[in-house]
Amino acid sequence: MNPIFQVNSDGKVAVKGNLDRDVLQKNWWEMLSATQREQLISNRQCEFDLSSVERVDSAGLAWLINAIRDARKQAIDLTLTDAPAKLIKLAKISEMDKLLPMSETQTI
Repeated sequence: MNPIFQVNSDGKVAVKGNLDRDVLQKNWWEMLSATQREQLISNRQCEFDLSSVERVDSAGLAWLINAIRDARKQAIDLTLTDAPAKLIKLAKISEMDKLLPMSETQTI
């Protein structure tokens, strides 16, 4: 199991802990196993549950934006749910908020 996230069979990705430069060494897609990649491509959708994210910095924001990019390359519709306030603030300050596909229940 990956220490940063866990992929469920329904395409939900539970992200947890710190999303910062000390933890994130590779892009999300590179961190997935071949089975997880096939599962997500088959589902055509993916939801990042960010409710268990404790800390996020600019590296975490970049990691999420790269995850969105990588998902789109695979024709996977990725949405973010329960984003922490710190992530939303960081995205707004850096003018990246329009790149984050938030769920309908959460707005930036």
